[in-house]
Amino acid sequence: MTPVELSRTVLHAVRRAVDEGRLSVVVPARAVVTPPGPGGWGDYATNIALQLARPAGQPPLRVAEVLRPYLAGADGVRGVEVTGPGFLNIALEADPSVDVVRRVLRDGVRYGHSDVLAGQVLHLHAPHEVRALVVLDASARILRSQGAVVRTSCDARPEPEWEAVLGVHVDAPGFQDTHGSDTDVTSDVVLIRPTPSPADPTPLARAAARWALLHPAPHDRPRITADHLAQRESNPLFRVRYAHARTRALVRNAADLGFAAEPGSIDVPHHSAEHNGGRNAALAAVLTPLADHPRVLGAAATQHAPDRLARHLVDVADAVLPLLHTVLPRGAEKPSAAHRARLALAEAAGTVLAGGLSLLGIDAPEHL
Repeated sequence: MTPVELSRTVLHAVRRAVDEGRLSVVVPARAVVTPPGPGGWGDYATNIALQLARPAGQPPLRVAEVLRPYLAGADGVRGVEVTGPGFLNIALEADPSVDVVRRVLRDGVRYGHSDVLAGQVLHLHAPHEVRALVVLDASARILRSQGAVVRTSCDARPEPEWEAVLGVHVDAPGFQDTHGSDTDVTSDVVLIRPTPSPADPTPLARAAARWALLHPAPHDRPRITADHLAQRESNPLFRVRYAHARTRALVRNAADLGFAAEPGSIDVPHHSAEHNGGRNAALAAVLTPLADHPRVLGAAATQHAPDRLARHLVDVADAVLPLLHTVLPRGAEKPSAAHRARLALAEAAGTVLAGGLSLLGIDAPEHL
């Protein structure tokens, strides 16, 4: 069970408690599940009882005890404990890391693609402005990954260097918007109008230029500077591409040592600074964004917001980088099932990074 699926399970438990008259609340739209904090127990924890206490007119501990049996009886849940002021701590029957990693490795760079928007025909239109056209191009890619049929147009044909350097493609150059509205959606035409680029991004070349235009939120003014080319930790694009390249190097190095990735129960070794004696926050910090990747793609598609995907890739990279030094055996250590499982986690993270960068129109080099 992934965190997204567990969140739905928690909401179902709330809905059952409401339907049976045990709670009098409006069922929320979302339940947050996270790794257990200090003093926690199990695989995940949720603060849903604290969230519902005030509208229910009951103490959080009482709300948690009401919800506990509904959660404990759900498929895939091994046990539920209440800790602290009312946190529900949940242990799953199967190791959630195995399921998430197996799904990513099975689907490859298409992990998170779906047909949820199948049957929808969308028309994206942008003005003749470089950032608008790059955002339009990336939005169309992400929408198509969710099954939508997308047609793109702009006020005039893109400049040749935008096509050659930035990889911008428009289906119908010269389409004129006759609605004259500044709203985001006009009739069946979605207008893509982010804050314009303050400078020509093409000197940065394709990867850095597209990242500079896509990573900021649409209402933010992008920075068109050489910082996007810098190979240092302060550059988020570098961290994303470096994390991907490191995971691919680990796969090659493991092959030289005679072993390959195999999803399994994962823990950080005792000699690692991240080890805390069990399922740990460092591992969960990687697994959570991997499991959340399909939801992020869906949200980026429906909201025409490639910046959401870009920031998500930074989260994946920042989570996996500290764990990569634990993947390979050290010294005379023999490759074990734990090494194969950690390699599978690293390979899964690299796969998500490569697939996400591809949807943004950015390559993911194996050597950096």
